Amino acid sequence: MIDSLTRTTLGLACAVLLAACGGKAELHPAQQSGDAPPLPAARNFLVPPMQVPNGVGWKDGQTPKVADGLKIEKIADGLMHPRQLYVLPNHDVLVVEANGPGAEPVTTPKQLIANKIKGQSGKSGKGGNRITLLRAGADGRWEKHVFLEHLHSPFGVQLIGSDLYVANADAIMKFPYVAGQTRITAPGVEFTDLPGTINHHWTKALLASPDGRKLYVGVGSNSNIGENGLEQEYRRAVVLEVDVASAGSRIYASGIRNPTGLQWEPTTGKLWAIANERDEIGADLVPDYLTSVQEGGFYGWPYSYYGQHVDTRVKQQREDLVAKAIKPDYALGSHVAALGLWFSQDNALPAKYHGGAFVAEHGSWDRSPLSGYEVVYVPFQQGMPAGPPQTVVSGFHSDDEKQLFGAPVGLAQDASGALLIADDVGDTVWRVSSR
Repeated sequence: MIDSLTRTTLGLACAVLLAACGGKAELHPAQQSGDAPPLPAARNFLVPPMQVPNGVGWKDGQTPKVADGLKIEKIADGLMHPRQLYVLPNHDVLVVEANGPGAEPVTTPKQLIANKIKGQSGKSGKGGNRITLLRAGADGRWEKHVFLEHLHSPFGVQLIGSDLYVANADAIMKFPYVAGQTRITAPGVEFTDLPGTINHHWTKALLASPDGRKLYVGVGSNSNIGENGLEQEYRRAVVLEVDVASAGSRIYASGIRNPTGLQWEPTTGKLWAIANERDEIGADLVPDYLTSVQEGGFYGWPYSYYGQHVDTRVKQQREDLVAKAIKPDYALGSHVAALGLWFSQDNALPAKYHGGAFVAEHGSWDRSPLSGYEVVYVPFQQGMPAGPPQTVVSGFHSDDEKQLFGAPVGLAQDASGALLIADDVGDTVWRVSSR
């Protein structure tokens, strides 16, 4: 006899297949880029359309594709789900290896099906809960050292003076750092706690202020649109500002569903973020975005999206907050899943890639055809985006969208100015420079 949960799960699985047939996107992600993206009417689904390629990894000698004038090389592989990159003052590169802590309970058949479908991509691979150090040798090869272990789903990392701060899923940890060392064995201390219950979004982006007095933390929501209860969203969907001297913190900006990357825009000194927007209202909604972050600003989540477009699924509306919701500066396209952000005034790529922002798009799970799965460059002028995104690195999935070789996440720039990319499906770090 089939129990009710199994019957419901099978029924929803059929609904997924039907939805996938009728829920294809009508807009190309590039059509939804810029400061005024088209926003079609929201749709409601029993289960949202899902399309996830099978994670197969890279074959020997296979690499992503790069734009004309560029070359790409592998500098490290065999990693355990590399997510973020950070370059130390002596040019060593830290690779944060992690995945979610698995603390979110699966309470509905829809969650069970979605997790199984998303899991086949390789994005759910076991994380190392560690940081690996890469050091460039005189022969051009990169040495690999296990730098720091026994972390708890780490993501962001920053060095201030001789203190290394690591943002775990539930706390910022502080470790002593000595220039040139290839391993930290000293136990860290908890610097300050972070929202860590349920962890629908577990990543905690981390960025130090230029003077080293503040840390900024991107904290994602605990749900898609508040369905776990708004009491679970305390200090969630926000950018926190943490005082380094006292470890005290405050909400710097709010209503940002999942701020996965934080950087300083170099010409204006303003704080910018990339954010992943909400799911389940259509393949063309809602565009993920790149935006400046205003102190005290509110960006809509969960009540509205892209400014003041009300999400009618949210039952406890706040008209007062919707009225002041800030429209993001720049749309990247729906469901591209932006996870890496890097501003570069000068680098080892051609001049057309100088002065703007690189964005790593981890790729969609609820859009057909696929979107994201590439690294793009957004040109800037006078501190603001000035043109459509340009594909820099692609080829992370097969042309028929059935196989996934890799997926880009963290970005950084090495001592020579080459662009570094963490690939958490391919367990690889790639290096991009001029040909």
